[in-house]
Amino acid sequence: MTVLWQAEAIWEAVSPSLPTFSVEILPEIDSTNTELMRRARAGQLEPVLLVAERQSAGRGRLGRTWSSGGEGGAQPGDPLPSLTFSLGLPLAPADWSGLSLAVGLSVVQSLHPALQLKWPNDVWLQDRKLAGILIETASVGEVRYAVIGVGINILPRNDAQGLRTLPASLCEVLPDADAPAALALVAAPLVQAIRHFATEGFAPLRTAFHARDLLYGRELVCSDGLTGMARGVDAAGALLLHTPDGLKKITSAEVSVRPLSQSSQNNP
Repeated sequence: MTVLWQAEAIWEAVSPSLPTFSVEILPEIDSTNTELMRRARAGQLEPVLLVAERQSAGRGRLGRTWSSGGEGGAQPGDPLPSLTFSLGLPLAPADWSGLSLAVGLSVVQSLHPALQLKWPNDVWLQDRKLAGILIETASVGEVRYAVIGVGINILPRNDAQGLRTLPASLCEVLPDADAPAALALVAAPLVQAIRHFATEGFAPLRTAFHARDLLYGRELVCSDGLTGMARGVDAAGALLLHTPDGLKKITSAEVSVRPLSQSSQNNP
């Protein structure tokens, strides 16, 4: 069964504001992020949406692997178990802080009200991970090229055993959605959100992020051992953590956070 992507409709929605924008659909690649970083380093800096029906070497934050789900179990003609794409474009914001939060916020707002954001780059549904975001940049001359990768579980994963965080799937809240439909929902609004971020930064999005903040009011432990209660994010997107030593700002890309107890949550 051929996957019917809505590439032309996405291009028509984006190209008026980005005339050189293109949409590419590949049946398989190692990683959409890796491919766009290769192209950027070779001087290909046009804005592009690159979609892969399957990734053989997907990557996540902090060097983790990201599986496109269903490898070994999906058969030719089956619906795609996940949506994997990367958006590449030249970007020059005054401050890059909070870009992953802006991307996540755009994704959840496009998909469903039940979805929440786990700082700094994950989309969760009912304490389970639904999607991840990986942002990389390449500097070529005076141009800085941003590559924004998104992976969304569409169907229940058959490789969930052994995962540290149980996965969720989009079909739980949008039963009729497939990968092409999900891409059609998120792609054009995401381009617009990133371009707004480039001119306005994260600060105008802080209130909207708070409404989707999975961690607010939870006791957290950071990968560096710091513990405290999450108190939202500041105007630059840094995580605010109330600790015995006072309020700390968590900004390092090398720090990950997780709730001490998935069941303990205080409402803001």
